[in-house]
Amino acid sequence: MAFAFEKLIVYQKSVDFADVICQATEQFPRGYGFLSDQLNRAALSISANIAEGNGRFTKPDRRNFFGIARGSVQECVPFLELAKRRGIIAVEQHAALKDRLEEIAKMLAGLISGLGDRRN
Repeated sequence: MAFAFEKLIVYQKSVDFADVICQATEQFPRGYGFLSDQLNRAALSISANIAEGNGRFTKPDRRNFFGIARGSVQECVPFLELAKRRGIIAVEQHAALKDRLEEIAKMLAGLISGLGDRRN
């Protein structure tokens, strides 16, 4: 039996994003473990907070966790920028990852605003 949040497209896209980040950071050179760790944590935090928020009973609790997920999206941006500047990821890969983040951020904004339309 699937959990309800697993059906959310934004959850699926955020897990896909975390998976791509895991794969990309495996290629980071020695000495950049700090960046790899921070980027992996922020990427995984997106889907984890969507899942946790979906398990909450009140709208304010759900909104809080979905907001934290959106914050984690924003947190990924400077890590990706630094990886691009240091030549760890290609400019094209950076752009593609940022596009994914923008899409996830928009979907989270919709999820958050949609909470106002629901009763519980």
